[in-house]
Amino acid sequence: MLCILFLIISFTGTFGQVLECWDRERKEMVAIKIVRGIKKYREAAMIEIEVLQQLAKHDKGGNRCVQIRNWFDYRNHICIVFEKLGSSLYDFLRKNNYRSFPIDLVREIARQLLECIAFMHDLCMIHTDLKPENVLLVSSEYIKVPDYKSSLHTPKDSSYFKRMPKSSAIKVIDFGSTTYERPDQNYIVSTRHYRAPEVILGLGWTYPCDIWSVGCILVELCTGEALFQTHENLEHLAMMERVLGPLPQHMLKRVDRHAEKYVRRGRLDWPEGAASRESIKSVMKLPRLQNLIMQHVDHSAGDLTHLLQGLLRYDPTDRLTAREALRHPFFTRDHLRR
Repeated sequence: MLCILFLIISFTGTFGQVLECWDRERKEMVAIKIVRGIKKYREAAMIEIEVLQQLAKHDKGGNRCVQIRNWFDYRNHICIVFEKLGSSLYDFLRKNNYRSFPIDLVREIARQLLECIAFMHDLCMIHTDLKPENVLLVSSEYIKVPDYKSSLHTPKDSSYFKRMPKSSAIKVIDFGSTTYERPDQNYIVSTRHYRAPEVILGLGWTYPCDIWSVGCILVELCTGEALFQTHENLEHLAMMERVLGPLPQHMLKRVDRHAEKYVRRGRLDWPEGAASRESIKSVMKLPRLQNLIMQHVDHSAGDLTHLLQGLLRYDPTDRLTAREALRHPFFTRDHLRR
């Protein structure tokens, strides 16, 4: 790069750092992802660059995915220069004390997220790591509005107010785990809380694993909390059954050798196989999906629940595609008439 970059702030992650810098040539703020000089991270970075370039070639308006500006290799570190965006949906929730988003904002974010995934799937790409951390608001600007649900707080208390993004515009980031469709993809993908059942059970995965992740993200935006807060496979599957009903027999019969221990006599080995009483309690406290949504959504709860039931179908062949989801009444119904 010919321009001179000045460090403003930095973010450190497993892969390396993201620096917010001033591009003196373009006269704009940019974000630079500096990848650790380790073989596997360098390889992932080169995959991400190739994917970003392909996406940019087809996404003429640049409205769906983060835009790559440039890249260079500096002292064995791959450095990728991106347009600067706002905070991630996760960071926004965290700074907002994990307060849920209004349903109309969730609708707009869901529409854009599904449009991005439909666009990627049309190009035979699977993101494989969709989560609130990898969905960024385009703008950092927000306003403070009264939080009427915080009835225990007085108006003088700052927690009586919550933040609302000024714009609902989002873009998807982090394509280091993106893959093209191939037969027999069985390795583990997705961050734990957003991992589809077919991945855990070793049944192979393809485009629908992204759709499952979208469903988990939408629930989190509506409630403020991750739907499946667990770090263990059997507990994760038990949580799914608690929220969505029993796993299909035909899927449990086909589990790979690594997942056989989660199944006993044709059903999930739960609660018998639970690691602890605390694990059983954490599963038992979860409500059914419909009840969970009704607790947090004031209107459109029926349409949203029905959409989520389509996004979170166990059998990936029955799960809605991104294009099908975009035609759902949650998006197409005239909500202004409610």
